[in-house]
Amino acid sequence: MSKGAIPSFPEIRQAVARLCADFPGSYWQALDRERAYPAEFVRALTEGGYLAVLIPEAYGGSGLGLSAASAILEEIHRSGSNGGACHAQMYTMGVILRHGSPEQKQAYLPKIASGELRLQAFGVTEPGAGTDTTRITTFARRDGDDYVVSGQKLWISRAEHSDLMVLLCRTTSRDEAKKPSDGMTVLLVDMQQAVGNGLTVRPVRTMINHATTELFFEDLRVPVANRIGAEGEGFRYILDGMNAERILIAAECIGDAKFFIERASAYAKAREVFGRPIGANQGVQFPIARAYAQMTAASLLVDHAASLFEAGEPCGTEANMCKMLASEASWFAADMCLQTHGGFGFAEEYDIERKFREARLYQVAPISTNLILSHIATHVLDLPKSF
Repeated sequence: MSKGAIPSFPEIRQAVARLCADFPGSYWQALDRERAYPAEFVRALTEGGYLAVLIPEAYGGSGLGLSAASAILEEIHRSGSNGGACHAQMYTMGVILRHGSPEQKQAYLPKIASGELRLQAFGVTEPGAGTDTTRITTFARRDGDDYVVSGQKLWISRAEHSDLMVLLCRTTSRDEAKKPSDGMTVLLVDMQQAVGNGLTVRPVRTMINHATTELFFEDLRVPVANRIGAEGEGFRYILDGMNAERILIAAECIGDAKFFIERASAYAKAREVFGRPIGANQGVQFPIARAYAQMTAASLLVDHAASLFEAGEPCGTEANMCKMLASEASWFAADMCLQTHGGFGFAEEYDIERKFREARLYQVAPISTNLILSHIATHVLDLPKSF
């Protein structure tokens, strides 16, 4: 953007922008047609150290905070690229960092930082539970030195491209637990060993190229040594990861909004109809200006939520709100940009239609707008629960 507040981490942003310049629209268009994984892009980000930004220096990472990670993902999306192929490599390791044993940290974090191991899969959502995580039924039964896992997961992205998966499952049924959030346990699954030995991965083709899958567990054996933290405390362990995920995805939405605003502004200045640039018409320029205002406001809340997270302060409400407002800002900007381009917006070569489809996801995942509104209503405004 030509005007506005000076963005944080300018050196990181410039470096990410230079990296993304090597992966132009034609690269993403080809992947989108084939529903292929951007292996080269992920490799470049890994080699640049960007996916290890949240891992402490003692384990080979950069030791920076969520604000730096947000800047990286924002710039990826602003460039026209997509961080969904690898963003979980940033935050999923947090459950090991915060709740893993010293042996687990030493065994996994340096290899995740270097890219030797990919930890990109986050196995939580189930077909019968959706966003009501307390109703998951995938069960891990203790059998000697192993857990035996049976159940099903859905919308688990990057499972085919990950060496490890953080899996949330029940070790006590919901009916037998003291409260609904009790009785869930986190296991670290070795995907290379698991597939074909009790784990089946089935790709799910969707509107966007997001490498998402459905997982089927049939007596998969996972060593007890791969349990993260105490048995039955898993729900509490993943909450911080969920807050980080929502803030980082909000940053991606800000990047998308900037992409759409910049593309729309450039096109509106260059495209002439009836003898003058279409951007001279208030019917064209006002929606672009409104998109900019909405993006700027949402961006400030993303920064605030990230600062709370970094300070170790409660930030669940802020993480939810920034994700909601950023996703709405990006979707408004996407629709505006498509409208500004007219018929050209539907052409693959302009990248607008691809990014338009991608932007729509974030009002649904990783948590829907309605669930965020319900959270605000009941946790902030003290309104009665609707469910």
